[in-house]
Parts: sequence; structure tokens; C-alpha cells
Amino acid sequence: MSQFLNNIEPNIIDDEMVQKAIEEKCPEDLGDLARRESTNWKFVTELQLSFKSILQIDNLWPLENLTKLQLDNNVIEKIEGLQSLVHLVWLDLSFNSIEVIEGLDTLVKLQDLSLYSNRISKIEHMDTLQELQIFSIGKNNLTILEDVVYLRRLKSLRTLNLSGNPFCNEEHYTLFVVAFLPSLVYLDFKLVRDSTRKAAALKYQDLTKPLEQEEAQVLALQETEEAKQKELEYHQTAFVEYLNGSLLFDSLYEEDREAAKLASLPGVEDLLQAYKKEFVSVCENLYNYGLEEYEKREAEVSKFYKRVHEILAVNQEESKRIISDFESRNQRRLDELYQAGSGNLAESERAQGKENIRQLWDALMTLEALVSNDLEELLQDFKRSIDVIASTFTENIQGMFNQCRDLENEHHEKLMRIVIATQEKLDLDPFDESLPDDVQRLFEDKNTIVNIINTSHSIRLRKIDKRESDMLCNIYQWQISETEKAFQTESDRNRACIGKILCFINTLQKELDNTMILKPRE
Repeated sequence: MSQFLNNIEPNIIDDEMVQKAIEEKCPEDLGDLARRESTNWKFVTELQLSFKSILQIDNLWPLENLTKLQLDNNVIEKIEGLQSLVHLVWLDLSFNSIEVIEGLDTLVKLQDLSLYSNRISKIEHMDTLQELQIFSIGKNNLTILEDVVYLRRLKSLRTLNLSGNPFCNEEHYTLFVVAFLPSLVYLDFKLVRDSTRKAAALKYQDLTKPLEQEEAQVLALQETEEAKQKELEYHQTAFVEYLNGSLLFDSLYEEDREAAKLASLPGVEDLLQAYKKEFVSVCENLYNYGLEEYEKREAEVSKFYKRVHEILAVNQEESKRIISDFESRNQRRLDELYQAGSGNLAESERAQGKENIRQLWDALMTLEALVSNDLEELLQDFKRSIDVIASTFTENIQGMFNQCRDLENEHHEKLMRIVIATQEKLDLDPFDESLPDDVQRLFEDKNTIVNIINTSHSIRLRKIDKRESDMLCNIYQWQISETEKAFQTESDRNRACIGKILCFINTLQKELDNTMILKPRE
């Protein structure tokens, strides 16, 4: 702990400290009570806690929308308590006693980070800060210049301050940093000149070229994996994951050791290959059909929401026209009321104003009723289309999985015939050495081998059933969720629209009621 602590009382961030810091940012002309009422932590985006003798970071989790945080000039020893501040863009931890870079993993939006004047001896644990553009870690305990290479992984980094670290005294410090961080624009508060960049690249090319090649290979592998993951997510959305190729078939024989042993029987290997070929063909049909149906589903949903948008757009234009016509007449009436002062004319104008507001209410509610009816009819059509799509999909999927089961049953029957023939052969010649010992042991008891084959067959059928069930559950969930979402969206819209109309009418009514009836000055 620093010597500074001998002269001060260290603090931990608490609610009172945060509240006070927030209030200090409020306008000075607000009263204390008003300032307190105006501070809602969820709406706070900036917080300054500099020179507060803070030893430990804590109690910041309610500030979930914070984008800028100043904790400089304290006595903080550990970076912690920042996990919930996922929107943080700017973080200042300079002039503290931090020894390790840590606790920043969730701050993926961070663009500016200052760790200037701490006790850090290694650059690490910053992999998730891919949006970081400005990084200050000067005046720390960095001694190994090669550690700077770690910052190559921060692709957005353009401004870096390392000044004041021990390794800055090395002869070719600047050239080394620029060579390994070629995207830097500013280093130690100075613009990186093209001449410096060229000299650095030339001097360290023997070290940077292999590194660049290695990074290119890693990047290529990463892009390949990302493409595979993206494709898998697309397949999952279409409910056809692992149906392209032999993946489902291969899963049928996972951990089936007896099936592998029986493959050595005459004719079994050819039988298995023929089965696999036909089974994979059905899977590919499932895969292609699933993708086609996914595109149809997406097109149907898109068509529905496009039509909803068109209906609402027409409704909105008509509402604007009705309100515009009313407001132009209403403003004239309010002016006339003001001019008329009191008397029969004013009362007549007021009564007419109330009647016009009532007519406006009727017009807007009628318009909303019409659009609601149109959308209800559209929703029913959409539900019918969704039901047909789901029903057709279910029927065709069940048909193709029945083909899979038929192939499995056919293969089972053929395999059983080969096994029985082998059993009969061994009964006649128990010393047949044409079969491996482990296979012969399977045939020591007829019931044993039959039970083994039947059990394997049942397991494979259950796996086929499970895959079919998954697809049918997925299409059912899609059918329900899309329908419920569409109906709920319209219900919410209708309630919100009626609420807006009611609020608008009430405002007009209050405006009319509160009109001052004054006699014009003579």
C-alpha cells in the first residue's frame, strides 16, 4: 500500500459517494430536493470520482448506462467491480496503485482507457477490448519491450502512450513499437511519421514478416470457424442442422461396438455401405426441403408485416389529415373565443368547440376501428397461411423420416439373415477360424447375438425418432410464436393508439376549458 495512505483515510465507493458525485453534476440553480429527485442512477451516463481516496471499486452496478467513468488520483490497487458497466466507452484509472490489468473483460465498448502512473509490469488481459482506440499506460513498471507485441491484437488501437516506462530507455524503442504496431497514428503524444514507419518496417522485417504470416493463418482459421458457426446457426433456424451429409447416419452408430465387430462378417460391409448411401440421400432431401421451406416461411412473414405497414401508413396519413383540418379550425375558434370575451357568442363558440372535439373523437375512433378490422382480417389470413405451412412441413417431414425408418428396418432384416446364416455355419463348424475371436464370442449363444442386434436396431430407431421429434417441435414452436407475436403486436398497437387518441382529446378539451374569456381592451 502506498505511503500516501499513511496520511489519509482510504475509502470504498458507496451509495452516498456516488449520489453526491451525481448531484454535483446537476445545475447549480436547482434546490437540494429537486436535485436529488432529478438523479436516477439508470439515466446517469458520466461519473467523476477523482481525488476521493478510493481504495476499492464497488457499488457501481446500478449505473448500468454509464459511458464515462473517472477514477483517477485515488489509491485503487485492483481493477474490479466494473463488470456491469457494459456501455462504458471512456475509463480513467490513472494515478492509482494498480499492479495487474484485469477486470475489463465485459467492457467490450471501451474506446479510451488510461492506466497512466500505476504499478503495472505486464500488458495482458485485454483481448475483449476490440474497440479500444486510445490507450495510455505510461509511467508504469513495464520493462520487457517485447510485451508491446501483445497490443497487435487490438485492431482499433491508434493512439498509445508508453512514456515513462523503463523500456522506453532502450535504444530502438520507438522503431520497435512502430514496427510491431503499424496501425498507430500517435505514439507518446507524437504523430508517427511515414519516415519512422518505413525505417521501423525495414529494421524489424525479419521478425514482423513471420508474425504476420502466423497471424494470417490464425485469421483464416478463425474466419473458417466463424463461417461454419454462421452456417450452423442458419441451419438451426431452418431446423436442418446436421442433415447435410452423413452426420445423422454416423450418429446412429456412435458407441455401437458390436456393429463394428459384425462389419467383418461376409457381406455386412457392403450391406452397411448401401444402407448409408440411401439413408444419406434421404437426409439430403430433408436438408434441401427444410431450407426451401425456411425461405417460404420467411417470405410469408415478411409479406405479412409489409402489408401491416402499408395499412398503418394509409391510416396514419388519414389521421394526420383529419387532425390537421381540425387544428386549423380549432385555432381560429380559440382566437375568436379570446376576442369575443364573455357573453352568448363566446358560449356558443365554446359549445361548438366541444362538439367539434367530440366529432374528432368519433372520426379518429372510427378510423382506428376500421384499421383494426382490416388488421384482424389480415391476421386471420396470416394464421391460416402459417397453419398450412406448418401442417405441410409436418406431413412431408414425417414422410421422409418414415423412409429413414424403412431403410433401418430393411437393413436390420438383411443383417439378421446374415447373422443367422453365420450362426448356422458355426453350429456346423465351431472351429471356423475365418472370423476374429471377438466376433466368434458374439456367436457363442444364439439369444445373445439376436438380443444385441435387436437392441442396436431399437437404439437407432429411437435416434431417428428423436431427430424427427426435434424438427416437428421446432416447426410447432415457430407456428405458435409467430402467430402469438403477430396478434400480441396488434393488440399492443391498438391499445396504444386508443390511449394516444384519448390523451389528445383530453388535452384539447382542457385547452378549450382553460381558455381565458377576456374582454378586449378599449
